[in-house]
Amino acid sequence: MTHTVDKAAWPRRELFDFFSPMSQPFFSVTFKQDVTRLYRFAKENRLSFYHSLVYLCTQAVNQVEAFRYALQGEDLVLFDQRIPSFTDLKPGAEAFHIVTLPMEEDIRSFCAAAKAKSAAQNTFLDQEDSLDLIYFTCLPWVELTALTNERNFDPGDAVPRIAWGRFAQEGERKALHISMELNHRFVDGLHVGRFHEALETLMEEL
Repeated sequence: MTHTVDKAAWPRRELFDFFSPMSQPFFSVTFKQDVTRLYRFAKENRLSFYHSLVYLCTQAVNQVEAFRYALQGEDLVLFDQRIPSFTDLKPGAEAFHIVTLPMEEDIRSFCAAAKAKSAAQNTFLDQEDSLDLIYFTCLPWVELTALTNERNFDPGDAVPRIAWGRFAQEGERKALHISMELNHRFVDGLHVGRFHEALETLMEEL
């Protein structure tokens, strides 16, 4: 569901106006994330680690209100939730495809739905672009330290872009870097910190 917000009463209005004239209001940030617990959980439950992390990141994004704002024409809107849209690769394939599907009630149901939809999808993209998405990608062949995405340049683009690469073994722990591309009109470093805290909590609760 989408709610129209009174821009004049929006607490972020001054910051939004400050960054709006900028031709490039986007910023990128990358941080290290311990994924030991998630890796163990995925293996024990025979789930895709990738789909599991997409699910948890989507949950974490949706817990931070700032990530759910966007411009719809001239209107400021707030989504109840954003939906994951992620790259995937069929076994033996070299060309990836993009899978988009709504969140499920729990991580196991989501992973099952994501696996089935990805396997059945025969087109590169099976859904029109939408403002309420989160774009995910993964480079499992390299240890990622930063990443930028292609885009049709639009200063009003509020879709979060999240990526990670291969995890590294650090003693008995596993860690990877999560890269985020965000629009400073809507999101600050504080909100990245809250996303990170939410993701940490979700992993601890597995």
